[in-house]
Amino acid sequence: KDTSFNVTLETNFDEAAGQILIQRQEIGRVVLNLINNALYAVGEKNRLQKEGYQPTVKISTIRKGNEVLLNIEDNGLGIPTAIKEKIFQPFFTTKPTGQGTGLGLSLSYDIVKAHKGELKVESQEGIGTSFTITLPMNQSYA
Repeated sequence: KDTSFNVTLETNFDEAAGQILIQRQEIGRVVLNLINNALYAVGEKNRLQKEGYQPTVKISTIRKGNEVLLNIEDNGLGIPTAIKEKIFQPFFTTKPTGQGTGLGLSLSYDIVKAHKGELKVESQEGIGTSFTITLPMNQSYA
């Protein structure tokens, strides 16, 4: 929405990750939600701290054994420790009214669990946040 805002998007996709069987639309919605959250976080930090700050979102995949890890990392505001354990609860949002209208982390968590995977978060307030989706290889989702 803000045409003056620029963000660096870095990607690193592991070719060894190959392909996995997923419901593409569902996992796609999760990934889009996590990227939107990352863009929001770096946008807010940019608004507050412009001097010397380069908003960056990194997206990577890596294969570890029989799993594929998808990581979405930002150097935004980070998640305050006081609310970190609440972020996967239904209807919880840190965004102002009208701005938290995406899929939500609770539904994202449920979708990843339905794929027999995990959604984990690591965050340091003021430094940034990293969400990692771990999905098993060789699964079937009907």
